[in-house]
Amino acid sequence: MIDRLKKIQEKYLRIEDELGRATLPDQLKSLSKERSRLTPVYSKAADYLKISQDIEDAKSLLISENDSDMHSMLKSEVEEGEAKLESLSKELEIMLLSPDPNSGKNILVEIRAGTGGEESGLFCADLFRMYNKYADKVGMKVEVVDSSPTGIGGFKEIVFALDDDRAYDLFKFESGTHRVQRIPDTESGGRIHTSAVTVAVLPEAEEKEIDIKESDLRIDVYRSSGAGGQHVNTTDSAVRITHIPTGIVSASQEERSQIKNRDKAMRMLRARIADQLAESAKLSADALKKAQVGSGDRSERIRTYNFPQGRCTDHRVGFTSHNLPAIMEGDLDELIDALVQEDRAKRLAEAKA
Repeated sequence: MIDRLKKIQEKYLRIEDELGRATLPDQLKSLSKERSRLTPVYSKAADYLKISQDIEDAKSLLISENDSDMHSMLKSEVEEGEAKLESLSKELEIMLLSPDPNSGKNILVEIRAGTGGEESGLFCADLFRMYNKYADKVGMKVEVVDSSPTGIGGFKEIVFALDDDRAYDLFKFESGTHRVQRIPDTESGGRIHTSAVTVAVLPEAEEKEIDIKESDLRIDVYRSSGAGGQHVNTTDSAVRITHIPTGIVSASQEERSQIKNRDKAMRMLRARIADQLAESAKLSADALKKAQVGSGDRSERIRTYNFPQGRCTDHRVGFTSHNLPAIMEGDLDELIDALVQEDRAKRLAEAKA
């Protein structure tokens, strides 16, 4: 442990030095991000190494100390130090786990109506509202990239972006099928209806990560059909981009500017291509898949929202809350914490195996 922590300290100080000499924007961004990731570990490592040295010093004095009071005091120092080291070791075990390669990335979140007709579209809107409120609570701004509204206040699909270093780590467990059980406003007989919505969390890919040739793109412009003010249906501002080699399509009609919609559509296209590549790699990495909380597969039912009973259950970790109204208002901290803790426990067990 001590040798590993000393190497981390050396790496941190080397990054500090390189950061002081860096001039290129991309280099500054990359080094700053790496320093930010290492800072908490560097701080804990300094505490661990100092306490370790204090224990060694106290043990050396114990050998030659004849005074009983001093001997007792030094022995207490060693015991207290060892207790602190044990606590720090557990914290460092978690901090030293290999970081998720997507950690720190901005994300795009797709919410799509699934089975259940109009009720599914309404719940699609409810989930978007839940995520929006949670993002606002933790200080992240939601930017809608594209949406397909229904006529009764729901969405067939809505895509939004979160540009924040914390976004992926907080939302990465949301991918999958979300099932809702409730009496729809559209149900005259008062019967409980079950419908489903799928969520996909896509880490944003930078231009240098995904090489997209202009010749591989088919770009179509058309008139917006959704919200957008006076320019809706009067200008060809909406953009749809097709990546010919993969057949992946992305679109945006949220902005009045065709250029802005093109930028948003390209962001989504890069993320979808990166997601497809990652999914191909994931299929051949069974060990990694088993170590995760859920596969992230959109077909996997991950959570049930039971409105008559006021209950929300995450099936991957057996977490159940009986305060569904608070969850729908964006109070997701307890739920996310349960998922993070289970993921850490599995990764620690995998690391020790």
